Amino acid sequence: MSKIPVTLVGAEQLRVELHRLKTVDRPAVITAIAEARAQGDITENAEYEAARERQGFIEGRIIELESKLANAQVIDPSLLDDDSRVVFGSTVELMDTAGGEKVTYQIVGEDEADLKVGKISYSSPIAKALIGKFSGDVVEVRTPGGVKELEIVDVKYV
Repeated sequence: MSKIPVTLVGAEQLRVELHRLKTVDRPAVITAIAEARAQGDITENAEYEAARERQGFIEGRIIELESKLANAQVIDPSLLDDDSRVVFGSTVELMDTAGGEKVTYQIVGEDEADLKVGKISYSSPIAKALIGKFSGDVVEVRTPGGVKELEIVDVKYV
């Protein structure tokens, strides 16, 4: 399997979730299954079925997180210095050339992307258009609303 890029913060978030699943959620669902079993017949016990379903989700998520962490290529954006070139982990200030409005995005891994806090996945159309470009460049991005022209105002590595 190929390496999956992730920032330091993203890798830590995955580790925290994995730890919580193993130390809090897994034991809680095991207790819930035991309590539901203690009620007698499990063939028509909705609590038992719900707990078993939750257990399956938790175990699946644990396997998924362990795999992602094993294949993660952790990148610390603060150690980058690519002469104002947009790369994974960089924070990019953009200006819409048509409307003049500014927006700032950090290019991150798929699991840590959250548009509400200005983090976009490296596989998003905007990030794909930006990666490899330099401060001052103008890029065209195809969006559901049409083609947008964005100017790269500043590139930071924080």
